[in-house]
Amino acid sequence: MKKGILLFASVALLLVVSCAKNPFTGKSTMALVDNSQIFPTAFQQYGTFLKENKVVSGTADAKRVETVGMKIKAAAEKWLNANGYTEYLKDYKWEYHLVENKEVNAWCMPGGKIVVYSGILPITQDEAGLATVMGHEVSHALANHGQQRMSAGMLQQAGAAGVALATGNKSSETQQMAMLAYSGVSQYGGMLPFSRSHESEADMIGLKLMAIAGYNPETAVIFWERMSKASGGNKPAEFMSTHPSDETRIANIRRLIPEAKAEAAKFGVKF
Repeated sequence: MKKGILLFASVALLLVVSCAKNPFTGKSTMALVDNSQIFPTAFQQYGTFLKENKVVSGTADAKRVETVGMKIKAAAEKWLNANGYTEYLKDYKWEYHLVENKEVNAWCMPGGKIVVYSGILPITQDEAGLATVMGHEVSHALANHGQQRMSAGMLQQAGAAGVALATGNKSSETQQMAMLAYSGVSQYGGMLPFSRSHESEADMIGLKLMAIAGYNPETAVIFWERMSKASGGNKPAEFMSTHPSDETRIANIRRLIPEAKAEAAKFGVKF
């Protein structure tokens, strides 16, 4: 029992001293692993991915991905510089690549390494649709969501170790039941809502970035409606998912559009 209390105290202390305030959200977030450790690994994994997959270059689509990526990057720099965070992106090494893959997907690794799959282009359709996607993905990196997920995973493991210690002198059946209960609570009450909150944050930040970059944020609604239609409604219930439901996401984006437009107006961009 004493070991369990000591473990809990150690984790609590670690949480107190390992938080960082994110400029885009204004929130103090978990940072149990520093970006100085995360970025080099991410850059290496990105290079390996590009070597193992077919990168599309020299086409109009590839050029569009690069153009939109550069505009989103410039928008992030403008916002950060205007808000006093001139050094925030100093360790980012931006890259934007189109990869031939039928999967409807795009992602951005920590440190600004972006991939867009060709399978999503029929849904993005134009620069504004692509800006919606890339703004969202870049925002995951800017908000350090990868760092937070890693930190949350470490805490989840520490919690499991605490349960194991607390029930160490119980029967194997009791231990299994306790671990099963902990797994369910930590997953559905912790990790999944945590992931959904990240998606909503990325929508919020991405909407502002695309607006500052000159893309009308109202087009984000049109893109997500197309995305919803393309998925055919074949998705799990929201509480079981890492993402908000399409209805929740679209409603949130509609609510955030005026704020995104107001932010863009500060940089002389009006719609």
